[in-house]
Amino acid sequence: MNRELEYMFVQCARVWIPDAEEVWKSAELTKDYKNGDASLQLMLEDGKSIEHTLDPKTKNLPYLRNPDILVGENDLTALSYLHEPAVLHNLKVRFVDSKLIYTYCGIVLVAINPYETLPIYGSDIINAYSGQNMGDMDPHIFAVAEEAYKQMARDERNQSIIVSGESGAGKTVSAKYAMRYFATVSGSASEANVEEKVLASNPIMEAIGNAKTTRNDNSSRFGKYIEIGFDNRYRIIGANMRTYLLEKSRVVFQADEERNYHIFYQLCASAHLPELKNLKLSSANDFLYTRQGRSPVIVGVDDTKELCTTRNAFTLLGINESYQMGLFQVLAAILHLGNVEIKDRDSDSSVIAPNNRHLTAFCELVGVTYQDMSQWLCHRKLKTATETYVKTLPRLQATNARDALSKHIYAKLFNWIVEHVNKALITNVKQHSFIGVLDIYGFETFEINSFEQFCINYANEKLQQQFNMHVFKLEQEEYMKEQIPWTLIDFYDNQPCINLIEAKMGILDLLDEECKMPKGSDDSWAQKLYNTHLKTCSLFEKPRMSNRAFIIQHFADKVEYQCEGFLAKNKDTVNEEQINVLKASKFNLLVELFHDEDKATSPTGQVQGTGGRTRLSIKPDKSREKSSKEHKKTVGCQFRNSLQMLMETLNATTPHYVRCIKPNDFKMAFTFDPKRAVQQLRACGVLETIRISAAGFPSRWTYQEFFSRYRVLMKQKDVLPDKKLTCRNVLEKLVQDQDKYQFGKTKIFFRAGQVAYLEKLRADKLRAACIRIQKTIRCWLARKKYLRKRSSAITIQRFTRGYQARCLVKFMRRTQAATVIQKYRRMYVEKKRYRQKQAAALAMQTILRAYIARQKYQSLLREHKVVIIQKRVRGWLARCWYKRSLIAIVYLQCCIRRMRARRELKKLKIEARSVEHFKKLNKGMENKIMQLQRRIDEQTRENKSVNEKLVGLESSYTVESERLRGELNRLRGVEEQAKNKTNQVTSLLEELEKLKKELSVTQQEKKTIEDWAHNYRDEMEKMVSELKEQNGTLKKDKDDLNRLIQEQSQQMTEKMARAIVQETQQLETDLNEERSRYQNLLTEHLRLEEKYDDLKEAMASSNVSKPGHRRTDSTHSSNESEYTYNSEYAELEEGSRAAEDVTRGIDTSLTLKLQKRLTELEQEKQSLRNELENKEEQFQRARARDDAEFKKARGAELEYESLKRQELESENKKLKHNLVEMRQSLLGNAGASSGAPGSPAYKVLLEQLNSACEELDVRKEEVLILRSQLVSQKEAMHHKETMTEPSVYAEDVSKLKDADELKQACIGLKDTNRLLEHQLQTQRRTYDNEVEALRGELQNVKEENNRQQQLLAQNLQLPPEARIEASLQHEITRLTNENLELLAEDPTASREARVTILRRMVDLMEQLEKQDRTIRKLKKQLKVYSKRIGEMGAGQTEGQTSPGQMVDEPIHPVNIPRREKDFQGMLEYKKEDELKLVKNLILELKPRGVAVNLIPGLPAYILFMCLRHADYVNDDQKVRTLLTSTINSIKKILKKRGDDFETVSFWLANTCRFLHCLKQYSGDEAFMKHNTSRQNEHCLSNFDLAEYRQVISDLAIQIYQQLIKCMENILQPMIVSGMLEHETIQGVSGVKPTGLRKRTSSIADEGTYTLDSILRQLSAFHSTMCQHGTDPELIKQVVKQQFYIIGAVTLNNLLLRKDMCSWSKGMQIRYNVSQLEEWLRDKGLMVCGAKETLEPLIQAAQLLQVKKKTDEDAEAICSMCLALTTAQIVKVLNLYTPVNEFEERVSVAFIRTIQTRLRDRCESPQLLMDTKMIYPVTFPFSPSSLALETIQIPSSLNLAFLTRV
Repeated sequence: MNRELEYMFVQCARVWIPDAEEVWKSAELTKDYKNGDASLQLMLEDGKSIEHTLDPKTKNLPYLRNPDILVGENDLTALSYLHEPAVLHNLKVRFVDSKLIYTYCGIVLVAINPYETLPIYGSDIINAYSGQNMGDMDPHIFAVAEEAYKQMARDERNQSIIVSGESGAGKTVSAKYAMRYFATVSGSASEANVEEKVLASNPIMEAIGNAKTTRNDNSSRFGKYIEIGFDNRYRIIGANMRTYLLEKSRVVFQADEERNYHIFYQLCASAHLPELKNLKLSSANDFLYTRQGRSPVIVGVDDTKELCTTRNAFTLLGINESYQMGLFQVLAAILHLGNVEIKDRDSDSSVIAPNNRHLTAFCELVGVTYQDMSQWLCHRKLKTATETYVKTLPRLQATNARDALSKHIYAKLFNWIVEHVNKALITNVKQHSFIGVLDIYGFETFEINSFEQFCINYANEKLQQQFNMHVFKLEQEEYMKEQIPWTLIDFYDNQPCINLIEAKMGILDLLDEECKMPKGSDDSWAQKLYNTHLKTCSLFEKPRMSNRAFIIQHFADKVEYQCEGFLAKNKDTVNEEQINVLKASKFNLLVELFHDEDKATSPTGQVQGTGGRTRLSIKPDKSREKSSKEHKKTVGCQFRNSLQMLMETLNATTPHYVRCIKPNDFKMAFTFDPKRAVQQLRACGVLETIRISAAGFPSRWTYQEFFSRYRVLMKQKDVLPDKKLTCRNVLEKLVQDQDKYQFGKTKIFFRAGQVAYLEKLRADKLRAACIRIQKTIRCWLARKKYLRKRSSAITIQRFTRGYQARCLVKFMRRTQAATVIQKYRRMYVEKKRYRQKQAAALAMQTILRAYIARQKYQSLLREHKVVIIQKRVRGWLARCWYKRSLIAIVYLQCCIRRMRARRELKKLKIEARSVEHFKKLNKGMENKIMQLQRRIDEQTRENKSVNEKLVGLESSYTVESERLRGELNRLRGVEEQAKNKTNQVTSLLEELEKLKKELSVTQQEKKTIEDWAHNYRDEMEKMVSELKEQNGTLKKDKDDLNRLIQEQSQQMTEKMARAIVQETQQLETDLNEERSRYQNLLTEHLRLEEKYDDLKEAMASSNVSKPGHRRTDSTHSSNESEYTYNSEYAELEEGSRAAEDVTRGIDTSLTLKLQKRLTELEQEKQSLRNELENKEEQFQRARARDDAEFKKARGAELEYESLKRQELESENKKLKHNLVEMRQSLLGNAGASSGAPGSPAYKVLLEQLNSACEELDVRKEEVLILRSQLVSQKEAMHHKETMTEPSVYAEDVSKLKDADELKQACIGLKDTNRLLEHQLQTQRRTYDNEVEALRGELQNVKEENNRQQQLLAQNLQLPPEARIEASLQHEITRLTNENLELLAEDPTASREARVTILRRMVDLMEQLEKQDRTIRKLKKQLKVYSKRIGEMGAGQTEGQTSPGQMVDEPIHPVNIPRREKDFQGMLEYKKEDELKLVKNLILELKPRGVAVNLIPGLPAYILFMCLRHADYVNDDQKVRTLLTSTINSIKKILKKRGDDFETVSFWLANTCRFLHCLKQYSGDEAFMKHNTSRQNEHCLSNFDLAEYRQVISDLAIQIYQQLIKCMENILQPMIVSGMLEHETIQGVSGVKPTGLRKRTSSIADEGTYTLDSILRQLSAFHSTMCQHGTDPELIKQVVKQQFYIIGAVTLNNLLLRKDMCSWSKGMQIRYNVSQLEEWLRDKGLMVCGAKETLEPLIQAAQLLQVKKKTDEDAEAICSMCLALTTAQIVKVLNLYTPVNEFEERVSVAFIRTIQTRLRDRCESPQLLMDTKMIYPVTFPFSPSSLALETIQIPSSLNLAFLTRV
């Protein structure tokens, strides 16, 4: 980086540093750089901090990064810092983020292949770029093509477009689109459709010259230069193609994943077609030449369809079916030849197996013998000075010879096709200029580079030299034009490299010399190169590790070439015997291919660069052989010569450069690989262009733009009236080094980096200003807020303290009062509470004490009784226990004793039985007996004591027993008593229990009853509430039913109305589409008619005019030469006959074709007209049906009808009153002059009678309308009863559950229906009676009118006195009749009427006397005047009028009004005056002259009045000729002055008025509704002119379309400038730096169109149409079309101009649209639909202004932009460009969010609006209120020959 910009390396400055992956990486300085620092402290975008070490030798600083507002610019030269990273980053941002593939780089258009089909090449885009300056629109291939086309027409110099780039970069597509642009914009000069043929050559050349490679599926394997020829009117007349370096090796070999040329695969895929069966083809995998790449199919390509496209293109270019089949035979033969298998016979020879089917097929297809072909495929001839030898070939050489033959045949075929394509594109018209399109390889470098890459890079060296010189020349011209000091710019000159290749003893010369050597080889040639150039040329190098390669330093890079194969490819030899075999073929096309090998097959005569062409002699003649060897040219020599011719052609033209860039090697859409892009940018010279631009003054500003942009850097005192001086003074202050800029005549030139410095100063100034403004505003806001808060706080405190003081006083008063009240209140409460407590305590004590006493008594009594009971029970229990115990003891003792006794008995028994035992026992028996004896004694003593005790006890027991018995007896008595008491207690307890049970039952019953009663009450209440609810529900249901009935009837009405509206809209849409189609066909028909007329005129002029004489346009103004209509017609007839003769003589087929086309168009027009009429009839029937249904569905508006009848009654009374006034007027004015036709009474009577008749007619119509409405209402009621009830009420009736409710509802509905029917019948009877009464009144009035007229007619024949008497007698008779009638009706009223009549008669008599006296006075005065007149005229001659006649002259004015009344509104003319009528009224009438002061539509009225007379006299020939002459004359005047808006508007208004007159007076009732009775009398009576109405309607449509085109031509230059570029709000939009492609300045200079210009033009259009009397509805349609054009053109330019997509521009657009809406509002045209046509533009402006960050913003945008398509929304977001640093770009993620949300939209993918679209026009019937008899013809029209009838 230049160290002059060290001051820019401060903290936060952004720079570019090299990177291995991304080539360049952005970083930001974290520390200021100081001079002498060895490194920079940087921070990358990912936040990583690094230290960048500077080169210690150069100390070069890294490249500075441009400001963000400059990123994404259309032109790379607009960047402040011009260097490689800036260019790469700008291209990446535009390509990846904005999806923009085109970018300017000075004069170069850089095109990046998107690998995706983009909608930016349609006809709408072509129309948008047509006529635009190159810098005004976004970069595009169409902009380059338009610039070339414009310069060709402007500078009268041939142009060329050079498209270069590596394979897969999109060169062919770019060239194709450029040719499509020329074909679309220019058209062709003849009917031969040359532009279609030029475009049709593309599929042919792609089929035979394109193939799939690893880099590109449709790679062009040859270079081509196409010259598109134009005539002197710059229309395409033909084309010519040159081809270079066809890759013939691809025919026989393809690398992996590659294919042969497309045509082979197309033929294999179509082998199943019947016409291709004889080619004996099959799948592409079956042939060697098509299967080597192992990728025979391209994804998304149907080879069968592609072959159909190729064949259609062949047919279009004149290559018939037989030639096509011949071509396919040759191509199939090549495939079969590749499958011929050659086998080894031995090491030096080879052989082909006999009957090889592929060789057989080859021979059959090319028409040669099998033996000859198989012989020379394996042998060759060697010729010496004396002999000729036949030598066998080894298998490898034979295979190479076979492949060489295949390549040679294909090259011949390729050249033959190119030659015939050129023949088809050449015409006989002289070429005036041409535009050449060069599509050639870009610079190539591969791992292995051979002869092909050498030639390609050689060609690119030549092109780069030419490019450098052109850029240098443009820079020099710019500096000289601006008169700034010219300094030589150092740029890379590649002339040494070119000399190395093509100079004497250069690489090519050495190669050719080596080829001539008998034993020349690649190795020997390499050694010669080393010896010649290695030490003498620095651009030539030798690789270290190879002796068979060399390196050349090209302008783009070093390339290493392998020498192997250079000689063979340069020689390009083919076995001569094989060629001779093919020449002897029976196949004519093959013979034609090899017919003349001495000449190149290019039609231009130069040698083609498609490969070597070896000249072969058929005869072995020595002289011919010598000549052949001398003139044989190598491939390198041929290519050098053709390249030299190409450079001469390019140097003779103005070049335009397109550099195609391949973004990645994987064909991924919108994926940018920086490494690959930088390689190609270096190779294609873009960076060299940048370097040249950066070396000078790359940034250029006009003084106005500089002043507008940097006004903020100027002080008020620096601003001078002279802006140049202001800019000079300010710039000298801002930039101290004057070498950094130069002042030109119109621009200021800056060196690289200066604009960025100025932008930094501007941004700093704006930032400081913003900070200061923010500081001041924040201070002001804070202080204002503080003061407001302080004031508020003080006020609040004051009010709060006062309020608190008042509250304190109030509180103290209340506290004191409350204390007193509380004291007495508490005393009273406590006293009352004490007394209550005392009374309660005494009562409680009394009750408690009594209760305690009773409880104590009861407890004592209970205890006493319990003790007694316990005593008794315990005794009884003790006795019972004793008895039980005694019994148990006795029983137990008995049991034990018995058991023991049994045991003893058993022992005794045993002892008794056993003696031994007895003996044993006996021993102890004695002891035992002794013991027993002692025991017995003891027992006896004890027994005695016991007996004694027993006796004592018995005595005591006896006493006790007696006592106990007594006690027992007593106890038994007590027990009996106790039992009795117990029984009583038990009975009482049982009774108590029973009573308790009864009580509980009773309580339960009571509770049950209470519960039942409660439940009953609840149930009743619930039932009552339910009944109330049901009642309310029923009422609600009733209301709901009524409401539902109303709602459903309303919904039904609305539904029917919506259905009617929808159906009507659909029908209107269909009708509009049909109208649009019909009107488009009318336009096409008109265009063909004009074309046919032009052709006839051209033929006539070419036949009549002298050579070299330029024909004057037949539509020249009549002011230049006077002529008559007859002579003009005769000339036209003669010219047409001459043109027809010439046409038949020159091109009969073309004439027949045109006539056939015209006939077809006429038929189609008639069919469309019939279809349109059918559609209109269907539409009318549907509308009538819908109206009838809508009327039926409406409710009975009876009140309105009653009001209408009341109005009729009032009108009837008014009529009676008017009749009375008429009679009074007649009586009051009855005098001597009352009967005269001109008298006031007579006029009043006639006027009132006429008005009465008219009003009666109107009332009669109203009566009929009322009757129809009543009938329709009755039908509607009947329809409502029959149709609505079952459908509408069914759902509601189902809700009525009860039958009674249903019955009541039904009865209610029936009563309602009866009531309505009764009312309807009553009203109908009333109406019928009123109608009859009105009819009677009407009849009476008519009879009275007739009588009055008869009496007046009779009175006119009587003398004045008799008139008075007769009128009096008549009035008396009438009054008498009225009296009789009144007397019969009402005697009282009749008497009053009699008195009134007598008074009126007296008054009438007095008035009659007065008028009689007045008449006598007037007669006397008349006699006096007559005498005076007689005396004055006494001396006159006999030929003069006598005094007696002069007396009678006052009678003449009386007859004049009668003659006017009898005028029928017709104009009569003689047959021979028809041409004069048409000439004076149409051809020579100027809207700006006489026509401005006429009645609007006067020519139409005059023509119709003439037509009426022809109809009146029943002259059909006159009617037909008049209409035909009128239509033809209008067409003629429009053709002559079709560009004059006033003329077209004038005749549109008159044509529509003439059409309306034909309808209004046609006699059709539909058009006579608004006519007066007098106008109805003027209707046509003899002819039905409906067909002519259609013809005139078509003419009106054509005039309307011509008016729209005329307006569009006037508005088109204003729209973009006024709506987009002009700053309506000054200071809002900012001007950004621009590059070499300067756009149109947005600053309003003199002559620049502004919004006011558009508004003034619109007002002029509107006022002109209003002045011409155009129908208001038609004006609305015109205004709608105008606004559509404005909106569409503005939006299209917005979508194609990145510099216009900013926030400030959105504000400007919205303001401009508001001004247009204000204009509509001012003109009262807001309802014409014009505002809706601007909706897309409004939404686009809103889109530029809304926030574009979050998902909510995306949702808002999607809901807001409904009138924009998805493509338009995305395009605007992609183009959105910040003008200032404070704005932000739209992120890619946000755009993808928008695309995701809009994915489901069903809309067309069209990007631009169709500016050529014209809304279908309709001519609503607009009857005229002007009476024909009142029209006066001014003398200025020179129509004195017309007679009023």
